[in-house]
Amino acid sequence: MKQIVVIFLGAIIGLQACAQTKSPKETAAADTIKRIVRTEAEWRKILTPEQFHILRQKGTDMPFTGKYYLHKEKGVYQCAGCHTDLFTSDMKFESDCGWPSFDKEIEGGKIKKVKDTSHGMVRTEIVCTKCGAHLGHLFDDGPTLTGMRYCVNSTSIDFKKKE
Repeated sequence: MKQIVVIFLGAIIGLQACAQTKSPKETAAADTIKRIVRTEAEWRKILTPEQFHILRQKGTDMPFTGKYYLHKEKGVYQCAGCHTDLFTSDMKFESDCGWPSFDKEIEGGKIKKVKDTSHGMVRTEIVCTKCGAHLGHLFDDGPTLTGMRYCVNSTSIDFKKKE
């Protein structure tokens, strides 16, 4: 019985490691992005207290309250910390999870995926590659063809309307 448990746990750990692996294309794209490095004091001057809590301290918006949760305008969603384009309105869908949801990201390695073991669970955190801002989490339960759901805090993004 112990051998079965050990094999099972080993398989789970192996699958998680594979899920966190970046393709060479993603790695190359992320390596070309010029990073923004600021001190905590500099971020506090730039961001609102709510933005600082979400983007720098990995906080979370209350569900069903964010300004972009039911937002439907056409345009581009950008990182609130550095204004990097992250998602387009065509990538957004209604997931009824309480936060804005996207089924994919704009290509170019602009979003970094990080293993998150906080709160007694294993998730994939998504952060802005350029400034390191916490955006939300990535789940593989999306209803679209990609099967992915980028669950994003409204506070961590800004919107640029399509002209």
